[in-house]
Amino acid sequence: MDSTMTDFPNDLLINARDEVAIRKHLALVALGKKPANTAIRVGRLLDVYGRNWYEDQEIVISGRRIAWVGPAGAYPGEVGERIDRSHLSVVPGFGEVHKHIESSHLTPEWEAALVLPFGCTWTCEASHEFSNVDGPHNLDFWMTARAAGSPAKIFPLPGSAVPPTAYEHGGGHFGYGEQLKFMTTNLAVSGLDEVMDWPAVWNPENPSHERLWGMIEATFEARGVVEGHAAGMRAIDDINAFAGAGMASDHEAWTAEEVADKLRRGLFMELRPHSLTDMIKGLLERGQQDWSNFALCTDDRSCSDTMKLGATDHNVRLAIQAGLPMEVAVQMVTINPARHMRLTPWIGSISPGRYADLVFLDDEATLSISEVWADGMQVSKGREYIADVPTIDWPQWARQTVNIGRDLTAADFAIAAPEGATDSCKAALLRPFHWHDEFITTDLSIVDGLVQRDDSRNITKFAIVDRFWGTASVSKMFWLGTGPKTPNTALACSMGHDKHNIWAVGSSDEAMALAVNALQEQQGGWALVRDGKVLARVNYEIGGLMTCRPAPELDKEMLELYAQGETIEWMYEPTYSPRWWAGFPERLAFATLTCAPWRWVLVAPSPLAPEGFVNVQNGQIHPIVWCGKL
Repeated sequence: MDSTMTDFPNDLLINARDEVAIRKHLALVALGKKPANTAIRVGRLLDVYGRNWYEDQEIVISGRRIAWVGPAGAYPGEVGERIDRSHLSVVPGFGEVHKHIESSHLTPEWEAALVLPFGCTWTCEASHEFSNVDGPHNLDFWMTARAAGSPAKIFPLPGSAVPPTAYEHGGGHFGYGEQLKFMTTNLAVSGLDEVMDWPAVWNPENPSHERLWGMIEATFEARGVVEGHAAGMRAIDDINAFAGAGMASDHEAWTAEEVADKLRRGLFMELRPHSLTDMIKGLLERGQQDWSNFALCTDDRSCSDTMKLGATDHNVRLAIQAGLPMEVAVQMVTINPARHMRLTPWIGSISPGRYADLVFLDDEATLSISEVWADGMQVSKGREYIADVPTIDWPQWARQTVNIGRDLTAADFAIAAPEGATDSCKAALLRPFHWHDEFITTDLSIVDGLVQRDDSRNITKFAIVDRFWGTASVSKMFWLGTGPKTPNTALACSMGHDKHNIWAVGSSDEAMALAVNALQEQQGGWALVRDGKVLARVNYEIGGLMTCRPAPELDKEMLELYAQGETIEWMYEPTYSPRWWAGFPERLAFATLTCAPWRWVLVAPSPLAPEGFVNVQNGQIHPIVWCGKL
């Protein structure tokens, strides 16, 4: 009896020919002309197309896919195994319309083991993190875990931000040719990752203009989706231009008013947890009735936070608590994002032809998950992942990604006084999340020809180290209100959105060098240094962004890093920084962003920004230190 679908071992959305063969087989199974693997009887089943519940239903599965759905006992064919879940309700597997798996800091097979018990069975991977580390192997990386047996579906969207701006380089470079190849190589590739460099889209003089429009053109050619990123965009003219340029969505809104303005201009709104409750409550107060152009999305969440909060299910519960009916909230992580991403033939509903991804609930009102099925098999019981995690020997191209070229020394982080200065000079200052048109300026003292920090004013030193070209290139400048005040201390990390060069912040140049050298030795992660010793390490040995280990092991390392961080006095500038900046400055990993609404930023030295200090809105560069007026 053909009950294992062994003719289709590569049911991985690789090409249309395999997909057609699978569909032919499913049609015969649905008619009872070929036997099915499994039939699951359920108490209640949610039809997400109409938000209707159906009582006493049966789901018939062949291989990884659903072949038939209907009243229990009505299926006309043979079934290898019958399973009774008549005491449970079932909804489709939850999906992420926009998420960076890398932000879990787990490789895809281990991230799957973490999130599947929370109901997340598929993810549209916003792939500009690993792409910026190793662009040529981007698709290989995201397909590896599934090919090895992971039941989680990953739909990669190659990164538009590769590189994030024309002032950054190394690791990956995507344009028209690369995007067209991605879109035509694998059915799982559904579009273009969030277009973040809005100045490069609208301004023909921007050096990234042609590259970005080439990627957009290739996506349109393949009928894909161009995802947007409209952070800080409030003006109606800008929103109209953004939508008119072909951007299909935004996940950066903060208020109900902003959501409404973007929604009425045709943008698919992807709501993140940070202000999800306020946005939904505000929209309900405004009379919003149709939620079909909305999805819930995680974007970035560490494994430690996922272990505490949950995954996609956490987003759904927030939406319910804000006032949405449970059925509408479920639509926002199932059929709505699947439609938006043009993936409904495979995911988003409990329907024939779709993957057999099922979330069983023992309480609908609280979204209490009893078990999860993916690819037609049970993968969790309660919060326990019970399926096998494939063993993957990640290749060298994934493991050897930190290439500084040599060990760095204190001299690499020293800032020489400008010519003609003896006692003091002018210096440019940034602070975390500095979105102003102008940078800050101050006077700093000079000792032995080097410009000095000033911890009495919370002024420290921040650096970006190129980790791709092997040239030991370092850009450095002074930052306000962040970093360690404790002497001879530094923190360094190889996760620095979105280019993911190494950043380091420290109270001495020697400590900064030691922290960065530690990261080169371990091929990525975190390193905290004090008085010539490495106090704590966290290993991200895959791409310098992830680790190939279970979530609890990584969480244990992070907790040790936090514990050691509590022994350090950290700078805090209440005039400029929100209160959550006090303490261990983990969010510096996001302070290196160069997308809108950033203006002045520090990047690794590049041809268009030799010192690394550049205004990414207009390409203006400026010295770090200088004498008098410039």
